[in-house]
Amino acid sequence: MTPGDEHDYGERTGTRLRLPETDPYGGARRPARSSSRSLVTVVGVVVLLIAAIAFANRGGDDTSASDTPQQANKPNAKSTAPSGTKPVESKSGTIPTGYAHDAQGAQSAAANYAVALGSADMFVKDRRHTIVDTVYAPAVAAARQSALDTAYSSATFLSNIGLDKDGSAPDGQSFVSRVIPVGTKVTASDAATATVEVWYTSLFGLSGEASTNPVSESWFTTTYQLTWADNDWKVVEFQQKDGPVPVGRDQRASTADDMTKAVEEYGGFTYAR
Repeated sequence: MTPGDEHDYGERTGTRLRLPETDPYGGARRPARSSSRSLVTVVGVVVLLIAAIAFANRGGDDTSASDTPQQANKPNAKSTAPSGTKPVESKSGTIPTGYAHDAQGAQSAAANYAVALGSADMFVKDRRHTIVDTVYAPAVAAARQSALDTAYSSATFLSNIGLDKDGSAPDGQSFVSRVIPVGTKVTASDAATATVEVWYTSLFGLSGEASTNPVSESWFTTTYQLTWADNDWKVVEFQQKDGPVPVGRDQRASTADDMTKAVEEYGGFTYAR
């Protein structure tokens, strides 16, 4: 995921949130003492974020899994149920690799790659390079690397998010960027390519008492175009859209301290169907 993967916040009305239509992060609970100035700042971040995503993904290989697909059957809930098959047996750093050369392997790859591309590591140059080299196909990795470096090194972009110019969080705060896949489905596949949709929720923001960009929850579906390269599934291109978004419960937002502890103490998972 790109800087996105991407943070606007809805305004509280009574006990529920009213979300702006162009909010790519689905909105989040915020303190009642919001201000128009902070909202303008956040909207600016959203604009930069969308631009970064578009810039990072434009160009490159025009070949995609949807060019000559063999359409899969319409999926149902059972199609993404656990199969009992071990999804992957190796890792490149912290990213699972070595997926089965079938539709199930493509789903596992897309889910795990979504986690990597949506992580806070994408905001640190050397870690970002490792992620891109691991998840992208060799034919497009170099171009994506350059585009993402430009997007993620924007001083204005990082400042509006609340990060230092090296991508680190201010003292006393923790940067959160985490993707949690909910389900996957294959919409097209053949021996060489696969198109996989990943529905997920994400957490993004800064936890800490002084944070002006608190951690928010949002929902997206990203469609990954994968190719079989170097004996593994690799990303060629992807497109992101909002939702589906469930109805939010009227739960009290956690304190900054509780959120920071949760981020530090709860690790992620290896995902697979």
